[in-house]
Amino acid sequence: MTKESFSIHGENLLKKIKELIEEGNIRKITITDKSGRELMSFPLTIGVVGVLVAPVLAAIGAIAALVGECTITVEREEQVNQDDVK
Repeated sequence: MTKESFSIHGENLLKKIKELIEEGNIRKITITDKSGRELMSFPLTIGVVGVLVAPVLAAIGAIAALVGECTITVEREEQVNQDDVK
C-alpha cells in the first residue's frame, strides 16, 4: 500500500475528493487540518459509488466550509504487475 498527501484549501476539498474517488484504486482517505488533527477518515472499498458515497460527500462539504487549509492523505492499493503473478 502506498500513501500520498495533498495540501488543499477548503473550497477545493470536495472537488479533489471526488476526483480521487473516480480514480478507483483508493483504499482510504484521511482529512486533517493544518495543525495535523484528523477531521475525518473513511475507507473506500471496490464498488462503493453513488448513493453509498453521498453521505460522506455531504460531510466533506460541511468540513470544507469550516476549514481554510487541510491535508488529504490517500492510501492506494499497489498495482499488481501481471508478470509478477505467474
